[in-house]
Amino acid sequence: MEQHRVVQAAAKAVLERLAGMITAKDTEQSIADKAYAMLCECGYADTWYHQCPALVLLGSRSCVSISGRDYQPGTEPVGSANLITVDLSPTNEQYWGDCARSFPVEGGKVTHAPQMLEFRNGLSFLNHLHAQMPAMVTPKTTFGQLFDWANLRIRQNGFVNLDYRNNVGHSIVTNKDDREYIQSDNKIELGEVPFFSFEPFIRLKGGKWGFKHEGIFYFNAQGHLEEL
Repeated sequence: MEQHRVVQAAAKAVLERLAGMITAKDTEQSIADKAYAMLCECGYADTWYHQCPALVLLGSRSCVSISGRDYQPGTEPVGSANLITVDLSPTNEQYWGDCARSFPVEGGKVTHAPQMLEFRNGLSFLNHLHAQMPAMVTPKTTFGQLFDWANLRIRQNGFVNLDYRNNVGHSIVTNKDDREYIQSDNKIELGEVPFFSFEPFIRLKGGKWGFKHEGIFYFNAQGHLEEL
């Protein structure tokens, strides 16, 4: 538990620092390089995700869902207004981190109080979804039931699921090929895995920008869900 928490905390800290380092001249490549350099400073040079420690999407690729197996960072500049999603996957032997955030850019800088309505709506919806999810699930909730719950709320609130697998997360394991996905036909109970990620990737219907927020969750001794 604590070893997983330490790795995840490093990913969160890198993303927090990264927000203040992004400029209008940055690109997916330069942002990925900055993130990876900070991960290495923290002692996490390895990744569990297809040799892709930092998957960065922005601008015209904001809504692209792609596997780390196929990902190549682009050279499109951030510019004055943009949305940047950074997904980090550090590992320390069998202990994984998996954390993603979307950063709105206005005036060439990341802002935590965006003026653009689409930015505010997308970020606010994901924050609410993450806040509501722990109260909805129990160890007996299946991966499929969590999928149905999340996607119903995504549709009801005027968003679409962008994930290329059409899921909203996966189990945290020691071999990436053994992951169980939060998808409609999965009848495995959440309590059967030690940890799982929750990472809806969404866009407003008719909107331009794709938003993601990811954390890792587990059930405590009382059967209540907590985030690493």
